Amino acid sequence: MSTTMVGALVVLALLDSTSIGTLFVPIGLLLAPGRVRVVGVLTYLLTIALFYLAAGLAIAAGLGAIGDELTRFAESTAFSWAEVVVGVGLIALSFRFDPKRRAARGKTVDWSARITKATGSPGTLITLAISAGVLELATMVTFLAAIGLVSSSTVSWPVAAALLTGYCFVMILPALVLLALRVSLSDRITPALHRLNAWFQKHATGATSWILAIVGFLIARDGFARLAVAYHWFGQ
Repeated sequence: MSTTMVGALVVLALLDSTSIGTLFVPIGLLLAPGRVRVVGVLTYLLTIALFYLAAGLAIAAGLGAIGDELTRFAESTAFSWAEVVVGVGLIALSFRFDPKRRAARGKTVDWSARITKATGSPGTLITLAISAGVLELATMVTFLAAIGLVSSSTVSWPVAAALLTGYCFVMILPALVLLALRVSLSDRITPALHRLNAWFQKHATGATSWILAIVGFLIARDGFARLAVAYHWFGQ
């Protein structure tokens, strides 16, 4: 395990910490009327972290079980074609996350209403966290990259599990910091939270669209380049 890999995991986790489920919803919980519900916010953050961790461990275990086969497949032209298909698919999927298109189809999710309903009990907060995690599964590109880094390394399974656990902790760390500031500073931090909340409402979905499009392009380009070499499309 190298410091470079750990650094890359930290960067990816911090990127993941800015998603709707890991930051926007917690900010909404912090802005709920009345005194901040510390236990409720912690319940939500613990649930979404455990959801990501469970998904990550399951995916990593699956990759480990088929490690040799996956390596052989990655060297084949079938894998290159798969890259092109997946890349184009991600680009197509990015258009479904375009804010204007989603608004026109009435597909926008009213997270503010969900947050308000969820503040009543721990059960509803847990349901909200799982719902956010499930909705983000299709766009968890950075988390998949982190799982790929861990799975492709030579670390043992306990170390891999510890790395993914640390990743999930870093992922919710900014929300934990905001919670601490909200408790210690009370209403003095509320204006900043409102501004951050407004920015998320305006840009979060659009950012997801761009991330999907960029990742899709990079994957498709890699697959196309590998196919061009394999089939000598541009001569010797």
